[in-house]
Amino acid sequence: MPYRAEKAEDRGRYHVVDVVYLYLGRKILIDAHPITMRVRFDRLKLLLSFLTAGGLLLFFFRARHQVSLQLGVAYFQVQHPERLLVPEGSENNLLLHPPLHTNGRDIVDARNRRFKLSSVNWYGASDYLFVPGGLDLQHRDDISKTIKKLGFNSVRLPYSDEMVMDNPLIPAHLLAANGDLVGARALDVYVAVVNSLTDAGIAVIVNNHITQATWCCGANLCDAAWRNDYLGPVCRVSMSESQWLANWETIMMFFFNNSLVIGADLRNEVRGLWGTMYWSQWASAAERAGNVLLSIRPDWLIIVEGTSSSNDLSVVRNHPIVLDIPDRVVYSAHVYSWSGWGSLGGMYATRSYASFAKSMKENWAYLLEEDIAPVWIGEFGAPHQPENGDANYWKNLLRYLKSVDADFGYWAINPRKPLHNEEETYGLLQDDWHTPILDYRMRDMSELMKQ
Repeated sequence: MPYRAEKAEDRGRYHVVDVVYLYLGRKILIDAHPITMRVRFDRLKLLLSFLTAGGLLLFFFRARHQVSLQLGVAYFQVQHPERLLVPEGSENNLLLHPPLHTNGRDIVDARNRRFKLSSVNWYGASDYLFVPGGLDLQHRDDISKTIKKLGFNSVRLPYSDEMVMDNPLIPAHLLAANGDLVGARALDVYVAVVNSLTDAGIAVIVNNHITQATWCCGANLCDAAWRNDYLGPVCRVSMSESQWLANWETIMMFFFNNSLVIGADLRNEVRGLWGTMYWSQWASAAERAGNVLLSIRPDWLIIVEGTSSSNDLSVVRNHPIVLDIPDRVVYSAHVYSWSGWGSLGGMYATRSYASFAKSMKENWAYLLEEDIAPVWIGEFGAPHQPENGDANYWKNLLRYLKSVDADFGYWAINPRKPLHNEEETYGLLQDDWHTPILDYRMRDMSELMKQ
């Protein structure tokens, strides 16, 4: 897709920079900051576009209505929710005997026994406040205990490149329940949270989530991949591959002696505009990054997400990731209700189970079924009070995850988002960052943990 930088006027005001994409002979202007999109059509084409969009919306809502007819409320009622909590001190799937490596489709420990990743995401450090959520309300050790009580054996902990490079001082009010961290910088807080989790016996996967410290993932191409320097002056935070690798080295050097920091999720949801991010591009960069990290600690797992926002691992069969040290690669896919929107089958919220399962097998599950490599579903989630599409997606996904016994990572533990303290409807904790929401999601994930 050809592109060039250009300034554009909008109602007498100039935006910082616009990227102009020439697509099918039409200009599409995407502002870098803030992000907006305007497409210039003549009136006839605009009318046709509205008619097309209307038809698609009608199809979508009809499909959602059909889904609603198939779902009952009984599935989402949980009997004895208190039984979903792991008794303190009990032996369960949290036990980990590092180091880990891969064996076919499985992640295995030092005894060559499978260690199934039953993970949850704890976000915030990658966002604009530069700090994992909840530290203003609960001590990090108490949050770690709550995560363990829910039965999760691992945490995916995102960071932004901006956090590593700027390493800002964290305001005291964001650390109100962690007085020993007041006056600390972002990296100090991140390391303290990692150490709290591993002290509790929880494995940690470090995740490079985004370049600029903000919510992921929008239309801003500056955050779409591990590097953005090819965009020139467009991006507020410029990132070359060499700087990206240096950031990885900086953050992982804190953990090379911590055996429960088990791996690195190299980059969140790599994507390009209209399919312009090819697996070959990303795979080459992932191999370079993986080898850099394995030179620091040879037993880390190197986690590589698929392209198309971590939806597509179909090319791995013919183009696998190859590292200097074998048996270290874990692939990762993300599956949400809105995923699949660009395909003929439509969004997963509206799919039948047969259609959904077919896409899962084609996109990533063949790697498990053919014993090629582990696949970790590093992000998926649904709201506490699901709508029909969410419910349909969740039932299909959990049924499928059970059938292939996949490793998983729920998004997210957080009850609130950083910006404007907006509710995180996918969260597993109440606003006090202590009380679990023991609903259908924890019931179903508890069953996955026991497989």
